[in-house]
Amino acid sequence: MASLKEIKSRINSVNGTLKITSAMKMVASSKLRKAQNAIGNLLPYEQQMHRILADLLTEDASAGESYIARRPVKKVAIVAFSSNSSLCGGFNSIAIKHFRDTVSQYMDSGLSAEDFYIFPVGRKMAEAVRKMGLQAQGDYSHMADKPSYAEASELAAGLMDLFTARQVDMVELVYNHCKSASVQIPVRETYLPVSLDRQGQDSASFVSDAPEPAYDYIIEPDKRTVLDALLPKTLRLKVYAVLLDANAAEHSARTVAMQIATDNGKELIHDLTRQFNKQRQQSITDELLDMAGGTMA
Repeated sequence: MASLKEIKSRINSVNGTLKITSAMKMVASSKLRKAQNAIGNLLPYEQQMHRILADLLTEDASAGESYIARRPVKKVAIVAFSSNSSLCGGFNSIAIKHFRDTVSQYMDSGLSAEDFYIFPVGRKMAEAVRKMGLQAQGDYSHMADKPSYAEASELAAGLMDLFTARQVDMVELVYNHCKSASVQIPVRETYLPVSLDRQGQDSASFVSDAPEPAYDYIIEPDKRTVLDALLPKTLRLKVYAVLLDANAAEHSARTVAMQIATDNGKELIHDLTRQFNKQRQQSITDELLDMAGGTMA
């Protein structure tokens, strides 16, 4: 049985940990609010851009042929998102498992490790890619902590170049989608070739299920010029939107994890305090009995 001194030491240790988890929860909550505001402001714009793009391409697919062309998949690029640090519950393990499942499906279809172009965004994903024996195409860990449109745009441009140059036949995005403050959903989304679905792709859970009316656009100077400018812009916005979404999911997971850790710590302190009081009471009782026994003797 632990001594009173040992129990007191454990209580002090847990109290110190509680201060850390509480502070981390507050920081994660603040970052989550900022991330949610950023993604909330961007998504309606990005999704409307996608709808307009889908409408225009549906009328004249030849204008964006290099981006919508579907080919047999012999080479694939995967952009996989995780966090740079731990202490965010199962966020990274879920993202890594989803990435491994994606790679396994392609390997089952006949692809080898040399047929993958992997772009890991987040240190934890980069470590997983290395352990799987795959070659990462660069270090994008800094994007996981500080989402930047300029860096996301640069990554998107590289992905578009790979696809249009026929170096890859498919580009996929694998990330955790922030559905709510306490729920993150693993998503695997086709980035290229471009989908002509007006509702967008897997991230369309942000969009109402109500049918969208068809619009008659006034296009100037002409449709091909507009599409030449709109397609790359929409694709750049997509990568940035997913980056913000994954970042929000990370902060959401960390907030929940720190809340659970704080609650468990408080429960542990309650149990230790009760154990301390019981042993202290027992110690005082034993001393009184010893004193009473000595007096009677």
